[in-house]
Amino acid sequence: MTDQHPRDVKSYVKRPGRMTPAQQRALDTLLPELGLPEPDAKLDPADVFGRSAPLLVEIGFGNGDSLVDIAAAQPDWNVLGIEVHEPGIGHCLLMAERAGLQHFRVSQYDAVAVLTHQLPRASVTRLNLYFPDPWPKKRHHKRRLVQPRFLELVDRVLAPEGALHIATDWENYAEQIDAVLSADARLRCAVRREHSGERPYERPQTKFERRGLKLGHRIWDWCWQRAG
Repeated sequence: MTDQHPRDVKSYVKRPGRMTPAQQRALDTLLPELGLPEPDAKLDPADVFGRSAPLLVEIGFGNGDSLVDIAAAQPDWNVLGIEVHEPGIGHCLLMAERAGLQHFRVSQYDAVAVLTHQLPRASVTRLNLYFPDPWPKKRHHKRRLVQPRFLELVDRVLAPEGALHIATDWENYAEQIDAVLSADARLRCAVRREHSGERPYERPQTKFERRGLKLGHRIWDWCWQRAG
């Protein structure tokens, strides 16, 4: 299949963005308290959060609004968001502060490094990957995160009862996700939804989802659970 909506590519390019004074304050004052150290430091989630609880990790949370909503709705879970875009991190920290979240942490480092080196094996109960960069041009598909090598990292960190939640609004990427995940015997598809924004699975609507819907895209949601 050819790439869907090729003229929409610019809508998906992540630009540096302008840091507001409030976001900079959050980075200066809140990140030292709520941020994780560099990924070469091994973590014990119970020490980081001050308690033992199921761990939810979200890769690429954008501005963090939807992740903060999830964290507020799950006070019995520890919640970690991973994002490299500094204005988004600052915005997320401000939202977490306003919500009074005590069970919330962020990492400003590359997700592959965090999953490879920092998180303990079998420590994550739920791993969210919502609207990752679709890299729409065919020559860039190799840059997409959902590849067999990514599933090696998922297998490393996912707990025995754990689940991988994914969403995209890019049809070609949805086909790739179906193919890559279905070929891995370590995971089974528990939920697969295709919809027009009205049926997100166990998540609030995100900024990138709303952007895709305005462009006329469909939405795909999955929950993949550990097999056996």
